[in-house]
Amino acid sequence: MASGVSREAYFETGLEVLAERGYGGLKLAEVCNRLGVTTGSFYHYFPNWPAYTRELVTHWMQARTTHVLDGVRTEPDPRRRIDALKKEGLALPHGAEAAIRVWSSMDRDVYAVQAAVDQQRFDIMYESAFEILQNKRAAHLFASWGLYLVVGYEQAALPPDPAALEWLVDQLLDALDSGHFASVPDAD
Repeated sequence: MASGVSREAYFETGLEVLAERGYGGLKLAEVCNRLGVTTGSFYHYFPNWPAYTRELVTHWMQARTTHVLDGVRTEPDPRRRIDALKKEGLALPHGAEAAIRVWSSMDRDVYAVQAAVDQQRFDIMYESAFEILQNKRAAHLFASWGLYLVVGYEQAALPPDPAALEWLVDQLLDALDSGHFASVPDAD
């Protein structure tokens, strides 16, 4: 390889472009310019742009969700597992996540990946909350609120405010710790 650029570098650069320029800014020329390579280098790794974009969202799911959750699942204590999820969730590239959600509204294949990511994230939060709360409905509400906080933050058209997001997540965790979820009524 003359360029010295890896497939991983193409994926990480693609996520950076998504974070900074949104879905509309994700272009072959932009990715190659940022990497300082020619399109020939790109075609050494990928047969075409659609193949790259499919692999990009798969990489996003694997690197930003599946791999992370596999590591978090090794924590036996459910409350510490939730703390690890909080830390990982706050560290997500929220701009890229928001751009992928926009993209998923126009591309059913991207939507399928994004929905799988949401389900994986929900499932581990639900499982962890259920271990603590021993109540399916309360665990479902806790996991839903956690997911909606992050997704809502990604979708907000306001300037990013990581400190405010962390405060909101801490409020949710305080409600978990203080027993507020014990008062969740059963579903009818």
